[in-house]
Formats: sequence, structure tokens, C-alpha cells
Amino acid sequence: MVILAQALYVKRTTPRLPGAAGPTEGLVPGAGEPFRLAVLGESTVDGVGAADHEEALTGCLARELARGGRAVRWQAAGRTGANARTVRAELVPLVAPADLVVIALGVNDTIEFRTAAGYRRDLLALVLDLRRRLGPVDVLLAGVPPMSRFPALPRPLRDVLSARSTALDTAAAALARLPGVTHLPMDPALLDPGAFASDRFHPGPAGYARWAKTLADALPVIS
Repeated sequence: MVILAQALYVKRTTPRLPGAAGPTEGLVPGAGEPFRLAVLGESTVDGVGAADHEEALTGCLARELARGGRAVRWQAAGRTGANARTVRAELVPLVAPADLVVIALGVNDTIEFRTAAGYRRDLLALVLDLRRRLGPVDVLLAGVPPMSRFPALPRPLRDVLSARSTALDTAAAALARLPGVTHLPMDPALLDPGAFASDRFHPGPAGYARWAKTLADALPVIS
């Protein structure tokens, strides 16, 4: 009863921030044929907490990848409230040809209390659908954010969701056994209070920039 009451309270009182404004695709100038980046997922890919996609996850990641000097063409395909099944059904068909697809999911699946096994099946089906559409594209699974660090969540709700988010991330990590699939857990230290937007639930621009840097650091340098 306490958990349900807290969940309803958080849903009622948390400010509803819009997704990022502006184009959902762009180009970071550089040398050569552009490296093609697609980012796919939930509200963090929709850019909630940022003014536009240039300062949200996808734009920040594209700039980090372009530090090697090569141009990067980016696309953000995100939907606020989406879970892995929604992304597979509704967003995969929108993804343009890419050299790398980054998938950022898990918070909504956590909130919906999706089982770890079910989440792993959904992610596997998502990766397979992407590869049927795009060919043998490399995939980076961004770790499920550790919900123990979300300031908007009171205890004990925070503890319950933290355990669930950890279980889902462990399930996602198992997919790194697939060729061309990498999983990068999110370092909880990234989620200090300064990383969050005004709703204390989504990243702000500083949080997106930090997250993008850790993702880029886990990838080979493109040149």
C-alpha cells in the first residue's frame, strides 16, 4: 500500500517536462563520409530535460564521437513513456541507415515492473528487428539508469525501483554475448543532484553531457 501511494504521489507531483525541441537529426561537421549514429529509446532520447537535441543525449554523443575529426550524422528516435516493446513496434521503422545504434531504455520497463527475463526477450527482439532492417549494425546498450539515485523518488519506493532497475540492467548485459553488441552500465556517480533537470527525474544538459562522454569513451575512436 505504501509503495502504491508513493507511486501515485510521485506521478501527481512530478513536473511534466516536454521533450527536446527542434530537429531530431543533424550533422556535426568534420572530415570524410559522415559516421551515421542513431539513438533509440525512451524519454532520455526524446530529450526531456533539455531545450533541444543539440544539448540532449544524441547531440552530445554525436559531438563526442566527432572529436576524432570525422563528421557525424545523427538521428534521435525517442518517445516519452516508451518501453522496449513500444520502441520495437513504433520506432524501429523510423530508424535511418546507421553505422551504430545506441539503445537507451529501461526506466519505463522498471516502473512497469517488467520481469528481467521479459525485458531481455524484448531487447533481443529489438536488436534482431534493427538488424533485419539495417543489416549487421553495431549496437550499444546503454545501461538502465540506477534508480536509487533519482531524487524525485521517496523511500521505500526508490529502493524497490532500484532493485528492479538493477535486475533489468543485469538482463540487458547478457545480450553483450551477441556479436557486435556492447553493454555499458551507467556509473551511479554520474547521477549526482547536479545531473538532473528541474523535475529531479530526467537528466538536464549537464547530465546528458556526462552520460554521452561515458558512452563515447566505451566506443572505438572513429576517424
